[in-house]
Amino acid sequence: MTVRRIHVMAAVIRDAERRILIAKRPNDAHQGGLWEFPGGKLEPGESRLEALQRELREELGITVQQARPLIDLQHNYPDKHIRLDVWEVSEFTGTAHGAEGQPVQWVTEQQLPSYDFPAANQPIVAAARLPQRYLITPDCTAVELIQGIEHAIDAGIRLIQLRQTQLDTQGYRALCEDVLQRYGARATFMLKGDQPTPEPSAGWHLTSRQLRALCSQPEPARPLPAERWLSASCHDVEELQMAGMLGVDFAVLSPLLPTASHPHASPLGWERAHAMLSNCRLPVYLLGGLTAEDLAAAHDAGAQGIAAIRGLWKQP
Repeated sequence: MTVRRIHVMAAVIRDAERRILIAKRPNDAHQGGLWEFPGGKLEPGESRLEALQRELREELGITVQQARPLIDLQHNYPDKHIRLDVWEVSEFTGTAHGAEGQPVQWVTEQQLPSYDFPAANQPIVAAARLPQRYLITPDCTAVELIQGIEHAIDAGIRLIQLRQTQLDTQGYRALCEDVLQRYGARATFMLKGDQPTPEPSAGWHLTSRQLRALCSQPEPARPLPAERWLSASCHDVEELQMAGMLGVDFAVLSPLLPTASHPHASPLGWERAHAMLSNCRLPVYLLGGLTAEDLAAAHDAGAQGIAAIRGLWKQP
């Protein structure tokens, strides 16, 4: 049996207010009535960017000026292999409208989860809501932590993992409460621990050991409601697959490069990380020896962006 290979280009299009454009599928189409991200099939002889530009010109009447890879999803079925190649469009000319009669709507990142998308689009919804940089805080005093978080948020960091290994459970919980009270409205915080904290605005970051333990249960189930972020540390393909099976929203893959904090760990390298991400169905940050200067390389490798301690932490 011949297996068809279909390469679909799709776009997360942002306007000047960072709203995102979504389109509604015709009622008589497959999964009709659901919302989706605009795009269409790549034609023979086209580059990925050329196909994206053509589709958005035909569907929305806009001309793409600036775009980059966001997330690349593979869906393999017995009779066809579908590649959903999603780019983020940050600059365009023209007024976006449903040029083919389809309803379109501008929505905020916060509004995206309230719209009904095909199941295959859920990782795109997550990727559209997540930033490019994921800060992991170093062990430090409470004063240094508050100063560093303030500086990071002022520098545009919007996703922060509170990693303070020098504190006991009670001290860590008290610190989390203080940080969330101060900065919970300005950034998304991922907390750690044996159990998720009750704070509804905070997410939970799983260690790879916790991820494996949850997936080893007879009926693995996502331990947080859908409205709270759930992430996991991964080091190989098996753990990335576990993260997807558990319904994790995003993962961190490490170590990419040699680091001073883990000198004996075997780094993955860019080529191997790219191969691992090519079969992953969720947003992934690369971690290990990276700085903001590596963002473009991370995007080209198929990552959401970078996670870092030293590379993103600037103590005032």
